[in-house]
Amino acid sequence: MQVRADFSRKEVVRPGEAEWVASPQKGVDRLMLDRIGDEIARATTLVRFEPGSFFPHHVHGGGEEVFVVDGLFEDEHGRYPEGTYLRDPIGTSHSPFTKHGCLLFVKLWQFSPKDVARVVIETKPGDWMRAGRDGMAVLPLHDFEGESTYLIRLAPGLQLERNMHPAGEEILVLDGTFSDEHGDYPAGTWIRDPAGSEHTPYSVSGCTLFVKAGHLPKI
Repeated sequence: MQVRADFSRKEVVRPGEAEWVASPQKGVDRLMLDRIGDEIARATTLVRFEPGSFFPHHVHGGGEEVFVVDGLFEDEHGRYPEGTYLRDPIGTSHSPFTKHGCLLFVKLWQFSPKDVARVVIETKPGDWMRAGRDGMAVLPLHDFEGESTYLIRLAPGLQLERNMHPAGEEILVLDGTFSDEHGDYPAGTWIRDPAGSEHTPYSVSGCTLFVKAGHLPKI
């Protein structure tokens, strides 16, 4: 299976533009954002757990990166409320479940074998830092071998300078509306800008973004 597998293309998926599909596990549905492979796949996915659902014990053969968009996600290692960022390296395992339901942003098989640290960050009480100019704040989550993951908060009316992404950029809009010269991206939108792309971002209403940069193949 291949879904938005051409990483030289800009891709945008707004809410309602892609179909949720059932996973092999009852009560767990997926919205596939990009994918190369079948059940074992390099994949970027929104995963929706219904209340009381679970996923059987499994090993992360290629690592798993999770951001809890909504609800409370749990496993035998802990509880992860809305806003939690979680990295389980290659070879780790767990049996995830939820009592009340949750929505996750999940990336599979996108780990370096050298990246062996487990990371759990609750971002709600996070220490945001001013980033470059008034009205822009950043909360770093992870950096490894040129790949950076962080949250960005843009104040209403903020216009940023034009910027380029030598090794690509991927964004999930968590709240508000993010914009650039190519369009408007409301909460729930996923954006993938290829290596070498550039744009001039801004936000009229203000927004919060989950961002990954430096991780896409150069073209």
